[in-house]
Amino acid sequence: MRCILQRVNSAGVTLPGGERREISRGLLIYLGVGQRDDTARARRLCDNILGLRIFPNSESKFDQSVMDVKGEVLVISQFTIYGDPWAGRRPDFTAAAAPEPAKKLYEEFVEFLKLSGLTVKTGEFAAHMLVESVNAGPVTFYMEWPPGE
Repeated sequence: MRCILQRVNSAGVTLPGGERREISRGLLIYLGVGQRDDTARARRLCDNILGLRIFPNSESKFDQSVMDVKGEVLVISQFTIYGDPWAGRRPDFTAAAAPEPAKKLYEEFVEFLKLSGLTVKTGEFAAHMLVESVNAGPVTFYMEWPPGE
């Protein structure tokens, strides 16, 4: 399971029907699901994200997690994280999970986040969306579980 994690001052997504979902200070997560991913991997990645100290303390040092600052989270499904751009002129997406299992794990990941008590909003799985963010820093991380896979 892979994600691009961005610390944001705000972020929002416009769904195909025009519905708008927004968060204030927190995390924007682009989540990709791979063929070998499962519930345990989703849970582990979620736990790592919730505990990752990427918000500044009073001395402007990375010392607080999204839980510490009571931030909000916006999760966007993003299968292209599993794309291999070196496979030719067109990216190869064979490492990405098929839509049905990917959707199930995406939803489980979101539910794990919600158990934290934070405000969690989502895009629409497998939809073409307009995503906007105001990055804070910028602070952006690429994360995967298990590492190196």
